[in-house]
Amino acid sequence: MDIRQLNAFIAVFEERNITSAAQRLFTSQPTLSVTIRQLEEALGTTLFQRLPRGVEVTDDARTLYPQARRLLAEAHALGSQFRQRNDRLTLELGVESEIAASHLESFLETAYRVVPNLLLNLQEGCSGDARLSVEEDCCEDELFLPLWEEPFVLALAARHPLAARTRLDEADLASVQWITCPSHPSHQRLMELYNRSMGSVVATAGSMTLTLRLVAAGAGVAMLPQSMADHHAGVITRPARTPKLIRRVGLCYSAQALDKPALRLLHGHLQDSPALKTVTAL
Repeated sequence: MDIRQLNAFIAVFEERNITSAAQRLFTSQPTLSVTIRQLEEALGTTLFQRLPRGVEVTDDARTLYPQARRLLAEAHALGSQFRQRNDRLTLELGVESEIAASHLESFLETAYRVVPNLLLNLQEGCSGDARLSVEEDCCEDELFLPLWEEPFVLALAARHPLAARTRLDEADLASVQWITCPSHPSHQRLMELYNRSMGSVVATAGSMTLTLRLVAAGAGVAMLPQSMADHHAGVITRPARTPKLIRRVGLCYSAQALDKPALRLLHGHLQDSPALKTVTAL
């Protein structure tokens, strides 16, 4: 039993006439009769009684009819599902672990608004047609499209003794316990501050995310990107006046990746959008 036979059966059942059903299906009467006979042989039953004028449906035909309609509808829906998927614009996007939720959600909202019928595959880490990442993590053969710029701020636990101070200067940092991230590209730029403050290093972490966890636990203070620390429970931030340290967040991609229609559309919008060209501190 196949879809062609089900179509033939439904047409004859509804028309109650082989000739009318054949015209409806744009086929010949003999071909339709053969198709119905093949279906009856496959099911081992008689579906129609041939009459001088038209046909009469049997009880088995009445039982089969709603099931045939359902099977045919499911088959059409299945085909439509895959046709729709083939028409969608695919994009695989990698997201580095230290991208703040606010940055990621804003980027995704833009992607779905700009790329029609987008089929997005979102992955963590260095993978995909493009990556949402900080500029320092771009590979040598990748291009970088900046989307946001943000300052580093001093992050400390809400219960820290300095939390009550709304303004901190170098004297306040003279004896703090620092949490540092030596493997991060920003570490070298922060060394001047660490050395000048005369504070001690109480802990080191392998990533900015882990550094934030240590701050929240009250282990010490750290210099972190504002977007990572601003909305973390139990952590407050204070401006750091020296050194002035910023990071740029944007899209890392290869020139060849722009051959993908989804990325080309998104890149063109991001490049031309005044809202994203005007880099803002969060």
